[in-house]
Amino acid sequence: QVQLVESGGGLVQAGGSLRLSCAASGITVTFNAMGWYRQAPRKQRELVATITPGGITTYADSVKGRFTISTDNAKNTVYLQMNSLRREDTARYYCQSGIVWGQGTQVTVSS
Repeated sequence: QVQLVESGGGLVQAGGSLRLSCAASGITVTFNAMGWYRQAPRKQRELVATITPGGITTYADSVKGRFTISTDNAKNTVYLQMNSLRREDTARYYCQSGIVWGQGTQVTVSS
């Protein structure tokens, strides 16, 4: 059974940083395409970043240059390093692989 468990969310001031983690079980993150999505209140879920098994990354235009997706094979974990956070980054962030989604972790950015 594949499970994805996110952590690392919280309240941060604008301009600050957070690192989200997604611990996987039942799959090997470096062998699968992994993604981070987010959903703000009253908005649709949107893609934030993806990473392929070959390590190719893609980012939403709104986070390019500020967010970095990466994987740790030893910990079987996917990370999302978020720098220079803005109020509009406030959302619930979800880890995804194929049809499997985590429960999400809340990120709130205050001004």
